[in-house]
Amino acid sequence: MDDDKSCSSSFSIGKSAQERGLSYVPECYVIPTSHRPSVIPDVANVPTIDFGKLKQGSHERAILIQEIRTACRQLGFFQIVNHGICQSVLDEALASALEFFKLPGSEKAKFMSNDVHKPVRYGTSLKDGVDKIQFWRVFLKHYAHPLADWINTWPNNPSNYRETMGKYCKEVKKLSLEITEAITESLRIGPTYMSNKMEDGMQVIAVNCYPPCPNPEIALGLPPHSDYSCLTIVLQSCQGLEIMHAEEGAWKHVPQLHGALQVHVGDHFEVLSNGLYKSVVHRATLNSERTRISIASLHSLGLDEKMGTAKELVDEEHPGRYKESSFKDFLNFLSTNDLAEGKSFINTLKI
Repeated sequence: MDDDKSCSSSFSIGKSAQERGLSYVPECYVIPTSHRPSVIPDVANVPTIDFGKLKQGSHERAILIQEIRTACRQLGFFQIVNHGICQSVLDEALASALEFFKLPGSEKAKFMSNDVHKPVRYGTSLKDGVDKIQFWRVFLKHYAHPLADWINTWPNNPSNYRETMGKYCKEVKKLSLEITEAITESLRIGPTYMSNKMEDGMQVIAVNCYPPCPNPEIALGLPPHSDYSCLTIVLQSCQGLEIMHAEEGAWKHVPQLHGALQVHVGDHFEVLSNGLYKSVVHRATLNSERTRISIASLHSLGLDEKMGTAKELVDEEHPGRYKESSFKDFLNFLSTNDLAEGKSFINTLKI
């Protein structure tokens, strides 16, 4: 167990503890005691929103819009059911993701990169072998919109990966536009406020794999962070997500609800709302028994397009609180900062 006292560089892509299936947690993966997950965490009271109400008439729609407003203000997070995506599409996307991570290392190595600006890349932790603390995660990230521009750059092994993941990406992109309309309507700036920009914006898919961890109480899959995006829609195979309840200052476990999708308010919607809505701080916990897959679809404006606060939400009583920023600005931040040390993109935007 000589590796146990080694620095993070001993666990770069292809050599990480989680890829090798080590029976112990190396020292560079161990989280400081004060930041470790609870063995028996409190359960979050997560709003579950019936998205079918959106099309059931003005009264039902008004109720749903108010539910979204409350969820975005209080938690920055909610789950949606009756979202319109067939269960078979969800199941097949998760299955093809799992099959990809089961491939031999030589197959996955074709996409190996530490360059956060690359549109398709395979990696481990956050920045493999670079960050002081390593995280028990393997991931595949790829751009997904416009789908025709990117799908041929994705893995073609497993043979059905492009088809099944492409089908999910197309459906979740459409859903993201409906959610965006509901969120901007809930901000009282109108449902079409962001429609054109989001239609032409970025969709980045982060396919995360969290293998079984021999000692899940002392490590994490991902450290506390908020997403840079406007919004993130997450599909997961089993529970493992925890969110920070800001009012209580406590981590809460998000229960698994079959068929539901999780919606995270991202940094850019916090900026748009002038802080009325908060981007949710979350982290990925681990378990010792099974592999967890999550597929996060991050939706934002175009690569260089700046997100600023809606002028309708700024006045003498509510001055602008944030600087403008783009997805590229976030990538530049990520390449030069260690999220595990508590660095936060949203904090760099506050005036």
